[in-house]
Amino acid sequence: MLKYLDPAVTAAPLPATLLKVSRRGFLGITGAFALGAFASRADAFEPYPTGGEAMENGLVDDPHVFISIDADGTVTLVAHRSEMGTGSRTSIPMVMAEEMEADWSRVKIVQAPGDEPKYGNQNTDGSRSMRHHIQTARRMGGAVRTMLARAAAEEWGVDVSEVTVENHQVTGPAGATLGFGDLSEAAMAQPVPAHEEIVFKTEDQFRYMGKGEVQITDLHDITTGKAVYGADVTLPGMKVAVIARPPVVGGKATSYDDSAALAIDGVESTHELPYVTAPVGFAPLGGIAVIAANTWAAERGRNALQIEWEAGDNGSYTSESYMQEMLETSEQPGTVVRDQGDWDAAVSEAARTVTRTYTQNHMAHIPMEPPAALANYADGKLEIWAPVQSPYQTRLDAAKAVGLEPENVTVNVTLLGGGFGRKSKADFVTEAALLSQVVGAPVRVQWTREDDVRHSFMHTTSAERIEVALDAEDKVTGWNHRSVAPTILSTFAPDPGLAMPLEQGMGLTDVPFDVANLRCETGKAMAHARIGWFRAVSNIPHAWAIGSFVGELAQELGKDQKTMWLELIGAPRTMDPAVAGLGETFWNYGEPMEEFPIETGRLAHVLEVAADGIGYGGDLPEGEGIGLAAHRSFVSYVACAARVKVVDGKITVPEMHMAIDCGYAANPERIESQMQGAAVMGMTAALHSSITFENGAVVQSNFYDYDVVRSDNYPLNVVTHIVPHPFSVHATGVGEPGVPPVLPAIANGLAAATGERRRNLPIGTTA
Repeated sequence: MLKYLDPAVTAAPLPATLLKVSRRGFLGITGAFALGAFASRADAFEPYPTGGEAMENGLVDDPHVFISIDADGTVTLVAHRSEMGTGSRTSIPMVMAEEMEADWSRVKIVQAPGDEPKYGNQNTDGSRSMRHHIQTARRMGGAVRTMLARAAAEEWGVDVSEVTVENHQVTGPAGATLGFGDLSEAAMAQPVPAHEEIVFKTEDQFRYMGKGEVQITDLHDITTGKAVYGADVTLPGMKVAVIARPPVVGGKATSYDDSAALAIDGVESTHELPYVTAPVGFAPLGGIAVIAANTWAAERGRNALQIEWEAGDNGSYTSESYMQEMLETSEQPGTVVRDQGDWDAAVSEAARTVTRTYTQNHMAHIPMEPPAALANYADGKLEIWAPVQSPYQTRLDAAKAVGLEPENVTVNVTLLGGGFGRKSKADFVTEAALLSQVVGAPVRVQWTREDDVRHSFMHTTSAERIEVALDAEDKVTGWNHRSVAPTILSTFAPDPGLAMPLEQGMGLTDVPFDVANLRCETGKAMAHARIGWFRAVSNIPHAWAIGSFVGELAQELGKDQKTMWLELIGAPRTMDPAVAGLGETFWNYGEPMEEFPIETGRLAHVLEVAADGIGYGGDLPEGEGIGLAAHRSFVSYVACAARVKVVDGKITVPEMHMAIDCGYAANPERIESQMQGAAVMGMTAALHSSITFENGAVVQSNFYDYDVVRSDNYPLNVVTHIVPHPFSVHATGVGEPGVPPVLPAIANGLAAATGERRRNLPIGTTA
């Protein structure tokens, strides 16, 4: 269920010349008439380019790269971002169509291949597709509308001011009309107008944006089974590969016997892939690949291999002892990453202190479509079909692996199914490229569920210790949060053992509480697994700890949760990084603080909206409780109110209210979908998700021991409340911010229902 907070609110129209842009350049030129209209690819740890910024040298966004019109009037729009349920493949083209005045029923969307020199940044991650590209998409659509008007004016011999473009039709004096198809050639031959020449639609003229009526483009094919995912693509003569990978990251085979595998009908050959050493990057782990005529034969062949594995440096990694080490580290002073006021004085002068520690095991993404990639190496060229979030990085990695220049590699992007960050790492594509080169035929590498659970890039594990100082009136005068977790940086560089600013800025250093003395620290934890980004990344352990602690502190002080949250957040204000002790390395999701500040009033507001929506404070039957949590991430503000009910000892969540403030809500239908998905994924993470290691190897393998919420127990009624804003307010992240507050809200709800506090994830399925 989707709820606007005030459906009667109609924002004032924006001036036609108003462009919501920031101050830095963003276009990359690839040719006189092939301007890459989106931001260039960012390094993984550099600030994100915003992609919605005006050029300083007078160049314009050339729509020819992304928009074309056929003679029959069909408008073809190029989607340069990958589709994994977030709606990027729909929403950005929708903005182009909006400003172009195209009839959505006559729009065709095609997926761009991996080519950042042409299309700009293609990494579908960081919840930034809309916030970075809404303006460029709007400018390109407006440019084509202007070009259509000019072409019609020339056709009729009138001034362009006498021409209007509306709903796929151009109208001139005396009611003369021309369709888009009639003007297709002449319009696209027009010079591209400068920004100041485009008269943009005002908000009251929007037909698609903000309405929530445009369904996801691939909805029909997805629901009828016609959608094409990575495992659906086939080529004549295609082989299938299944790979036996080292159980331990950094391990390798010392010997193997493939005679039994080769005796299986359909198995054609085996090949040993090169092994990795730290830092592994996105390279494959290596192992023994079985090439067969079909997947079943390949799997049987792999099962028949006799392999002796050498574990390597990570062979002693065991979760239980590692967690104990992290807990011990969390008890010691760490590296200070935020220092506001004087924590030492606050704790020494405190009437009393309250300290709690919260832990979380590794998590795997488990998208419903396990990784799969088809590669065809032939005649010095490589073509790939794969479900990837980062198609251009995929192109570069594959090209390097097989010794080709990137221009000789084509990456075709299929639908992803789920992605959640897993499919931004294209190790499975590189495997297919290497094997196709060796075999001399198209090869599809198919990962099984067990492969993906055991050999993924895991979400980090962590121990989070929070201590507060209280005065004689039980007011919080000091806050110390010490976070210990292996870092993603270990995947790409020599492991420093400490969280980098990117991870610190995800809910640790940016905690928006009005506490005079506030310190954040990180403790050292070396990585022994491949650590990668997972939906919401480090916001999950930080929000889990902070949200749970606020609920627990409320109980300790005899206050209700809502009151405790609002007291800590304090009066509405914009955080000053210098005053808050954030330091020069503070990471604000790659965005400038002056344009995307931390506004505590917005966080408090979504908390109140979610609480009011679920009826917080009312009477509940025995065995039920409501938990609250709020969190800012990806420059959006989300709160979750979860009604937890214990039924015959089983934890259930019959109702959940999600309130989101994501600036201008361009596509409410997808926002609601993402909040519903976040509720399900958050409940899975809260109750089930736990990857553990024993002697370097992952213990879990499939849904029987790495479970997810199922149809008999999931958030039954998820109500989404969208805080309305006019177009002048930046659109911010949606895909990831919904997950972090769900976990502590459920834990707080369980504590309210039963009095039992769980501090270790997963909290389990029974009370």
